[in-house]
Amino acid sequence: MNINDDTFFDDTDLPEEIEELAGQFEHHRFVADPGQGLMRVDKFLSNRIVGTSRNRIQMAAEAESILVNGKPVKSNYKVKPNDEVTVVMDYPRRELKIIAEDIPLDIVYEDEELLVVNKPPGLVVHPGHGNYSGTLVNALAFRFKGLPLYGGDDPRPGLVHRIDKNTSGLLLVAKTEHAKLNLAMQFFRKTTKRKYVALVWGNLAAESGTIEGNIGRSTRDRQVFTVYPNGDHGKPAVTHYRVLERLGYVNLVECMLETGRTHQIRVHMKEIGHPLFNDEVYGGDKILKGTTFTKYKQFVQNCFTLLPRQALHAKTLGFVHPVTHEEMIFDSELPEDMRVVIEKWRNYLANREENNN
Repeated sequence: MNINDDTFFDDTDLPEEIEELAGQFEHHRFVADPGQGLMRVDKFLSNRIVGTSRNRIQMAAEAESILVNGKPVKSNYKVKPNDEVTVVMDYPRRELKIIAEDIPLDIVYEDEELLVVNKPPGLVVHPGHGNYSGTLVNALAFRFKGLPLYGGDDPRPGLVHRIDKNTSGLLLVAKTEHAKLNLAMQFFRKTTKRKYVALVWGNLAAESGTIEGNIGRSTRDRQVFTVYPNGDHGKPAVTHYRVLERLGYVNLVECMLETGRTHQIRVHMKEIGHPLFNDEVYGGDKILKGTTFTKYKQFVQNCFTLLPRQALHAKTLGFVHPVTHEEMIFDSELPEDMRVVIEKWRNYLANREENNN
């Protein structure tokens, strides 16, 4: 039996929480026939994957990106009958002229293998669809001149996940091919730890909960995603949340991703009736809760002006280092625009309670 599935990275240039990097990696799964004779796994795969080299497969093995029955193996592993073999590999590079640009980056951590960046809101992650300069990749091309991984015109060198232009927070970038494959496998196997902080409309009924529902593109608008609760379309998605602070007509929540679908938090929160504050794609850029008083409407509009994007920040990121195997966890502060608006809601709530006493 031979199953080849290279679609686990969602093909979109409007990513969110995306830990599914469109078109960047290919995924193959094979189950050895009952009569399969003992064969090195690198030869087994090179015989089955069209257009790939044995060297490319061996690099995947070195990065622990080849699994047999769910466990990483070396390239000399002997495949046995009924073994399930999966592999994650870089797609061949697509040609796109990358302009190296000296764009300042907020570096949280860096070593020879990887980089953790605190991405500001408004910064596009990689070139495409009209954004061919001024992106994070343009900044990386300048910073890593001379590194083999950044020596060509690959539009996504070193990227193993991504977050949307208007979402701020922590982003992990590989500096070597080994690190890239290893980290990509961690995201694929869902062993990374990711926590986001969001400001959402409404007062959630429970202190914590879990949202489940397949997420896929809307049939009416390909740029928008939706929940298919019956599982007939889309891909399974699970978001865990807990309330951090209740601020009257909005709540500050922490969201933990079990999966990483495009726009996952935004779509799931809308599905349960709590869109992200000022999320224009999913209806959060309107006054959804509160009073009809003109003063209140002006207050909310002022908040929208101060925070001209969806109120979402990738706060915590955890993974295992691809070389040292040390567990690494990073945490970041909320950006200024979110901090200011949260404080305004605190003051609004305090004044409202004071006037009611």
